[in-house]
Amino acid sequence: MNLSIIIPTLNEAENIEKLVKRLKNCSCPKNHEIIVVDAGSTDNTRELAKKAGAITLLSPKKGRAPQMNFGAKHSKGDLLYFVHADSLPPEDYCLCIDKCIHQGSEIGGFRFKFDSDKKLLAFNNWTTQFNKIFVRGGDQTMFINKTLFDELNGFDENFRIMEEYDFIERAQKKTPYKVIQKDVLVSARKYETNSWLRVQFANAVVFSMYRFGFSQDTMVNTYKRLLDYR
Repeated sequence: MNLSIIIPTLNEAENIEKLVKRLKNCSCPKNHEIIVVDAGSTDNTRELAKKAGAITLLSPKKGRAPQMNFGAKHSKGDLLYFVHADSLPPEDYCLCIDKCIHQGSEIGGFRFKFDSDKKLLAFNNWTTQFNKIFVRGGDQTMFINKTLFDELNGFDENFRIMEEYDFIERAQKKTPYKVIQKDVLVSARKYETNSWLRVQFANAVVFSMYRFGFSQDTMVNTYKRLLDYR
């Protein structure tokens, strides 16, 4: 398995070094690469990523969709693994993904667990074990066969929000999505600056807007208005 791990970043100095070290210190074979695709951070994200052992690229376009596509374009692996900078995959993530690939899966991800012991967030954690689009998201990380990724023409760069939902729905028209029953540890920082109810409401509103075909500008502006979140 030749694995290319792609991490889109923007001002993630607080998280990137820890993530790259986690990804490197695992049971992966030697033939894997870690690519950090930065959107012009004003902190030392790129320097820390490079020091930790990642390949660093500066994306010509900002936004997760173009950054992830740029990383995929410059990758060498036949399997891609997309990881958000504030997520920590399980230590045996390579073995889990390899097992899924050998069982015939072409795309999938993990459950998640917030780095918080708040009881309400435990409900969010629990829902991600199910293979339903409304509980999916980039925080849970995603692996995909590169051939399938290319067939789908990558992420739609017109999307500034909900890009992973769009991608997964397009992929599922070709092949089933596999949910690995192990947890990615995800930052609860969004909930630290907003109430649980406020975040759930914002997520429900934007997901509904996505379903009804609202414009990206409208969805992005609505999300920023509803939440205190970068």
